[in-house]
Amino acid sequence: MSEFDDLSRSHTTLEQDCMLIAVIEMSLSSWLIAGIVPGVERQPLKKLDPDADALLKLLHRWQREAVQTGRSIKRIVVAYEAGRDGFWLARWLRSHGIDAYVIHASSVAVSREHRRAKTDRLDTELLMRAFLGWLRGERRHCSMAVIPTLEQEDAKRPNRERENLVCERTRIVNRVKACLVRFGIRNFKPTLRKASERLNSLRTPENVPLPPNTLAEVRRDIARLRFVIDQVKDVEAARQERLQQAPNEGPHAMVLLLARVVGIGIETADMLVNEVLSRKFRDRRAIARYAGLTGSPDESGKKRREKGLRGPAMPGFVAA
Repeated sequence: MSEFDDLSRSHTTLEQDCMLIAVIEMSLSSWLIAGIVPGVERQPLKKLDPDADALLKLLHRWQREAVQTGRSIKRIVVAYEAGRDGFWLARWLRSHGIDAYVIHASSVAVSREHRRAKTDRLDTELLMRAFLGWLRGERRHCSMAVIPTLEQEDAKRPNRERENLVCERTRIVNRVKACLVRFGIRNFKPTLRKASERLNSLRTPENVPLPPNTLAEVRRDIARLRFVIDQVKDVEAARQERLQQAPNEGPHAMVLLLARVVGIGIETADMLVNEVLSRKFRDRRAIARYAGLTGSPDESGKKRREKGLRGPAMPGFVAA
């Protein structure tokens, strides 16, 4: 059995008469749980606050209802789409003896109608159909995400935090330059350590200093920029320290090995190990897109539009 095929369909026989199936439509303020309970004709639908204990009690109550009808529940399976909540709920449910799965949201087929109705109830019906097809072992219904351990999820944070900080640094630099260009100043470098001190000596083409409000705004942006730059350095220093303290622990050895390749630094090596080359990463198409072996085309008939490369879907790449 290929390890890559484990996510595209279930390899466990679906015994619906002795299996309680539930899907969760999750939002920030509430969870809508839909279930299929053996021996119960109705398909229950329950709205709860985002509370894992309340969810567990609801599943056990549905299990007791099935037992009262003479059914024996051997397995409880729950699925929800990857999103803001990430993987913590799946890990928690599995620790309580419930088979939990996280569905790649982009793998669930949706109607192409321009003005189709969209409610949480309809979303749970769509999730349930896709999840049942996956449980039956049929392909192309949906694809499951690999549920990482807490340590694996935490190992991705330094690289992602640094990426966000670098984007923030670029955004601030561009804003400062755009602000100064409006006054005809083009040769100022906000990233210099003494940039703030040079502001008072700046002159416009009319040989006048910057207006006071603009000067104060640029000064605050430069202070924010220095703070972001220092945070980038802190993230890099902390990662380098962890690698030096435990060079043979977990994925550290692979990171250091890749960093020895010319053109690959610690940042790229860390990203490759934790995001792409992980043994539990099973999305071959995403890996191929990331490596540039294939693109993400939008194809219909004779038209083929290349949409560019995409990084491997994780979200977490759930959620960051």
